[in-house]
Amino acid sequence: MNSLATIIDAHALAVQGKVLEAPFTGSVTSAKGFHAAAAHIGIKRKRKDLALLWSEVPANVACVFTTNVMKAAPIIWNQQVVAQSGKIHGIVINSGNANSCTGEQGLVNTEVMAKTYAACMGVDAKEILVCSTGVIGVQLPMEIITKGIISTSLSMEHSPLAGQLAAEAIMTTDTYTKQISVVFEVDGKKVVLGAMAKGSGMIHPNMATMLSFITTDLNIAPHLLEKALKESTCDTYNMISVDGDTSTNDMVAIMANGLAGNTMIESEDDGYFAFCSALKTVNTHMAKVIVQDGEGATKFLEAQVANATSVDDARLLARSIVSSSLVKTAFFGEDANWGRIICAMGYSGAKFDPATVSISLKSAGGVINLLSGGEPVCVNEILAKQILAEKSIIIEVDMKSGESSATAWGCDLSYDYVRINGSYRT
Repeated sequence: MNSLATIIDAHALAVQGKVLEAPFTGSVTSAKGFHAAAAHIGIKRKRKDLALLWSEVPANVACVFTTNVMKAAPIIWNQQVVAQSGKIHGIVINSGNANSCTGEQGLVNTEVMAKTYAACMGVDAKEILVCSTGVIGVQLPMEIITKGIISTSLSMEHSPLAGQLAAEAIMTTDTYTKQISVVFEVDGKKVVLGAMAKGSGMIHPNMATMLSFITTDLNIAPHLLEKALKESTCDTYNMISVDGDTSTNDMVAIMANGLAGNTMIESEDDGYFAFCSALKTVNTHMAKVIVQDGEGATKFLEAQVANATSVDDARLLARSIVSSSLVKTAFFGEDANWGRIICAMGYSGAKFDPATVSISLKSAGGVINLLSGGEPVCVNEILAKQILAEKSIIIEVDMKSGESSATAWGCDLSYDYVRINGSYRT
């Protein structure tokens, strides 16, 4: 496992005044009624490349899709499914081939994948979402995939191992699986929220930036499920950047099957806010571990912007900092070049007064002020090196112009990033 993955500390999740279980264990199969299966079917040379998710009963579904204009065939299919019914039974995911920029044949192949999985499980194809990730511009090997779906569907399980294997199967350049589950309470009922994600490169704000699949046994109205997901995405997945590239394929999908047995959440009541809190915990964790597994990453960066004039401006500033290639390379080189930070802020699109800005860096190695009220501070280079030698570094920015704040996460840009992406297809 990438050493950066150890940065996030597990902590107890308090919801509705109760600490129920420690998060960061479990998977998409942790919630009631969710099953998974995975296999290596031959799209990739060695690793697993097909994952299936299944709900025993129809589940309400909400998704957030890529903003890339060149949407892959599976994204087009999924948008239609979600718009038409809002309920699904399962998701089929392949890795190693993106089925993107594949024309009419790509759309046909997506539908065949949905129909094949649906036939195996005895449901309609419009109850199946399809996701693909991998190389762009290559047609799917459909004979391998259809046979793989049929055989893999026979091994569906509601077990931790099944969830683990599914998380492995969606990986591309990832170096470790990304999973989580949390437990909270609604109406005295135990509710579980589980997730798995993939993402290491082609990660940049403005959803989508990767694939994330969330399952819950919560009983919640579709419009509130969608609202909660969209709001959570703004503060989590949309606040990360590895390399500035937004994928053609990626999305976040959440399935809620209602098997927890709580009274349906139909308004923004205590149960709804308990769910939102749990969802933010899940999505924040997943967003951060994706960045920590950034291709070639050696450092985890967190940009905290405080006292901005608006939340939108705070988000723009924080995202611009972690997205800057020059900022990233400065941290890789352990160089306290704060000029690159203020430069990234300047072209972010946010409006601010440079004369009020203060910038500091913080890590386990200490704290150092770089800019105070728009004026440079004499830097202790020895202390700066000590701070920048750490694996996790916080960039603190005080705008002194309002009361709004935002946090974004990123990583450095190393020689290995170029090596990995220079030989991606080989």
